[in-house]
Amino acid sequence: MKRVHLLLLSIVLAGCASLRSPVALEPGVSGLAEVRAAFGQPYRSYAEPDGGKTLEFSSQPNGITCHMVRLDAAGRFVSVRDALSEAGLARVKPGMSREQVSRLLGNHRSVEFFRLSGEEVWDWNVDNRNGPGVATRFNVHFKDGRVVRTSTTYVFPADGVFGGYGL
Repeated sequence: MKRVHLLLLSIVLAGCASLRSPVALEPGVSGLAEVRAAFGQPYRSYAEPDGGKTLEFSSQPNGITCHMVRLDAAGRFVSVRDALSEAGLARVKPGMSREQVSRLLGNHRSVEFFRLSGEEVWDWNVDNRNGPGVATRFNVHFKDGRVVRTSTTYVFPADGVFGGYGL
């Protein structure tokens, strides 16, 4: 019975952590008001070279999405992408700065420093569709402020629920 309760609780919490579902936004027509109605208040805003801007709607530290909404110079909706999709994660390359990664993937879940390796590791909760365990984290490893590599961490429950994968 405890396992059923844990499973139901994790489903409910995952639903609470996700962002609102996007409403029908029409490129070139929908404006900032419609974007905010669909996604809420942006976490950050980035100016674009053409006078437009990109709005970041991150569900970190508990969710698994980060919607980047592009507006043109007149404030009209252009596009939306989930920065934490597989394609978005694949855009992280060695040599990128912290600022480049932050703008690409949005707000991270947490930061940890590993003294022996000299690495600072940022992580994001991402979709666990293909992974084992109960959660998946995408990690970006920085050394001297630059990306040196990425990795994936699978989180398993400590009490052995879900097939005995305990820590």
